[in-house]
Amino acid sequence: MAPGDSKIDVLIVGAGPAGLMAATWMARCGIRARIIDKRGTKIFNGQADGLQCRTLEIFDSFGFADRVWKESNHMLEICLWNPDADGNIRRSDRIPDTIPKISRFQQVVLHQGRIERFFLDSLKEHSDITVERGVLPEALIFDESLAEDVDTYPIDVTLQHLSEEELNPDQSQATNGTAKSDGLFRSNISADDTDDLLNRASQNAKTGTRETIKAKYMIGCDGAHSWTRRQLGYKLEGEQTDYVWGVLDIIPITDFPDIRMRCAIHSASSGSVMVIPRENKLVRLYIQMTTTERGGGKLDRSNITPQMILECAQKTIAPYKITYDYCDWWTAYQIGQRVGSEFSKNERIFLAGDAVHTHSPKAGQGMNVSMQDAYNLGWKIASVLNGTANRSILKTYQSERRRIAQDLIAFDHKFSRLFSGRPAKDVMDEAGISMEEFKDAFEKGNMFASGVAVNYGASVIVAKDGDAAEQGDGTDVSVKNPNGARVIGNAKLARNIKTGMRMPSFQVLNQADARPWQFQEMLKSDGRWRIVVFAGDVANASQMKRIKNLGSSLAAKDSFLYRFTPPGTSIDSIIEILTIHSSPRSETELFDFPDIFHPYSEKEGWDYWKVYVDDMSYHEGHGHAYENYGVDPGKGCLVVLRPDQYVGWIGEIEDVAEIARYFEGFMVQRT
Repeated sequence: MAPGDSKIDVLIVGAGPAGLMAATWMARCGIRARIIDKRGTKIFNGQADGLQCRTLEIFDSFGFADRVWKESNHMLEICLWNPDADGNIRRSDRIPDTIPKISRFQQVVLHQGRIERFFLDSLKEHSDITVERGVLPEALIFDESLAEDVDTYPIDVTLQHLSEEELNPDQSQATNGTAKSDGLFRSNISADDTDDLLNRASQNAKTGTRETIKAKYMIGCDGAHSWTRRQLGYKLEGEQTDYVWGVLDIIPITDFPDIRMRCAIHSASSGSVMVIPRENKLVRLYIQMTTTERGGGKLDRSNITPQMILECAQKTIAPYKITYDYCDWWTAYQIGQRVGSEFSKNERIFLAGDAVHTHSPKAGQGMNVSMQDAYNLGWKIASVLNGTANRSILKTYQSERRRIAQDLIAFDHKFSRLFSGRPAKDVMDEAGISMEEFKDAFEKGNMFASGVAVNYGASVIVAKDGDAAEQGDGTDVSVKNPNGARVIGNAKLARNIKTGMRMPSFQVLNQADARPWQFQEMLKSDGRWRIVVFAGDVANASQMKRIKNLGSSLAAKDSFLYRFTPPGTSIDSIIEILTIHSSPRSETELFDFPDIFHPYSEKEGWDYWKVYVDDMSYHEGHGHAYENYGVDPGKGCLVVLRPDQYVGWIGEIEDVAEIARYFEGFMVQRT
């Protein structure tokens, strides 16, 4: 939508990874959105770099994980270095960086600028949404009385378009012995410059234009100094430590043997270093610069230089030597763990990413969790705007993501202190950090850090047993169905598919052409819900009869599929059916299955990409999907997946009425 337009469905403030993730959902779901950023250019180097397994799965669902996979450096092993009895550092252990078999991806590193480029290219390919740079919000008015009326525009935002000279902060550009650019202006040790930019703009005769727009929804992805959060009067709750860490992105000149491995290095008395091998010969060093946990204010940024950071690293890894000729980027930050008290205002104005949680970057969580906030939120807003779902699903954003932020803060609180603390000299040294405890935390933290351990609590869209408030962040996410009692699925039918967690991925074959696929590749982020029919052994006549009865129920004109599908659209436009059976592929035909499982189009014929089989591939072996999913290969089951691939409900083949009740809890009837 052009800047002159006065109304927009969604305004996104901040074009970092979280904002771009939100915009990508809007693009894929056909939502009118604008995304603004106060900076004049995107990031070209430095900033966040770690990408966890779940993030790569999400990128793949949008179609650009392959670009990340090719360009990034892959993290396969972590080396732990600790002081020996004489106080000299030595390699004490090796562990896998990513826990084997938890995902089809492993952790990789690639600088934030490239990641943003992939998002921008995707936006260009799928929509006319472009990042409006040098634009920042100046005033916000929200009419709460209109919040529940889905057709209204209760948000008024005044936008200030900056002039060319106001757009970009100064960065050092020396390349010899300092750095190509520094990241201090984005660091938490620097003051927020939003008010300063607005003041300068108001006094500048050459300033850009000002406009006021009306929006149905607004998402603040504008960082730890969030302007949006300040307008709402919300706070980040938690603490700031006095641990100060420096970061260098360098091409290292060193005799340290594990410089191309991820390393956690504890020295006896000179702090800690984390080594992150990067793309293009770069290595990132996270370097502890102070060792006190409390008692001081923020470090004066004018005192921090790349040389100062390097000298701290040299002390930590002694007797090994390290220096550099080329530094691509550097910054410094204080560790702080904070989480927002509220993630939304009346489920109309939302906060995501650093705007509602801050923590140390060493576990590679900041950018990942921020993007996953927006990934959780984007499809929900789009579903409401498209008339697919009612507004009750929007309450689940805070319940689900604030709980994740709380868990992250608890994890980071322990992890950062274990990493920053002095190693214990012996078992009697209670003030020191046990290196065994550190290794244990590292290994347990790997599952959490991967992103695949996220487990959303019971809600209107997660049909599992237990107390919804306890499983979430304590907010009300009503699990009562308007047409009767609470819907709870039968989790025992799929032992390794967990309600509230993302659908795991195993290899299956396309029934029509024998091509092997990871099942997760079928779960594109296009806004659709999915019913996965584990059809079982359809070569057995009684089992095939169950499947044909299911097909008849789903195809009936009064079924929930038709009630929730807009007139004039295909039957799979809102809820797609995907089938995996366990019979030998050679003894089964696609047309053995009811038509609803492979819908017919007058323009394109039958859909050959809906039915899959758990069988041997000619070239890729057997995926053993039923065994890995923990589903009975004879009887099968049904699994409902949300548009973000998280499991919403599990039940028997015959439980069509229960699926209908599940969807009736939040979907809008269209016919």
